[in-house]
Amino acid sequence: MSGTLAEFNQLVNAEEYLEFFALPYDIQFVNVNRLHILQKFSSLIKAIDSQSPDLNESEKLERYRAALQQAYDTFTTSSPLDEKLFKVFNDKPQGVVLLSEIGSD
Repeated sequence: MSGTLAEFNQLVNAEEYLEFFALPYDIQFVNVNRLHILQKFSSLIKAIDSQSPDLNESEKLERYRAALQQAYDTFTTSSPLDEKLFKVFNDKPQGVVLLSEIGSD
């Protein structure tokens, strides 16, 4: 990997991140899962930054690369609904009783 943290900070879309880290990807898969991949990647980056604030630039970028691969791989084996990364997946609708909440006596 020959990129810098400054170059990384200029990236804006999933394809740019994947190309920056030279990770192979399926464009159709990215088109379907782009927001979920980016959201997962973002949360993994935040964890890296908070748990290891003293990493040098190359170590940080190497961990970011692994995090992007992990985010991508997550959605090859799991669905966005399973991961529940966005608030909409976690909010319970108002005035709705789910069948799982109805007990049988």
